[in-house]
Amino acid sequence: MAYDEDLARRIRELIASEPGVSEKKMFGGLAFLVGGNMAVSASGQGGLMVRVDPDATAELLARPHAKPFEMRGRPMDGWLRVDREGVRTKRQLEPWVKRGVAYARSLPPKR
Repeated sequence: MAYDEDLARRIRELIASEPGVSEKKMFGGLAFLVGGNMAVSASGQGGLMVRVDPDATAELLARPHAKPFEMRGRPMDGWLRVDREGVRTKRQLEPWVKRGVAYARSLPPKR
């Protein structure tokens, strides 16, 4: 499955004014990086992938449409998936994008 190009466009619009943002195709999706650190991605599996503070993972999983991101069958703290239904509107999408950008910005920039 290819990533949702409309979702990618909507993410792009939300982060247009953010400095240091780049885009990179990764894991079948389109990732948005801040200072070289992934913030969010229009996932190749549908919906949004978002990077968050690992300490906030459990709390955020209680939100509607949020699920753990799994790598090789193991959940990864600090990474979440948000189903399509949870990012259909700007009001739903924007807080996730802001959270991902803020966390990526808190990390040391990659070279």
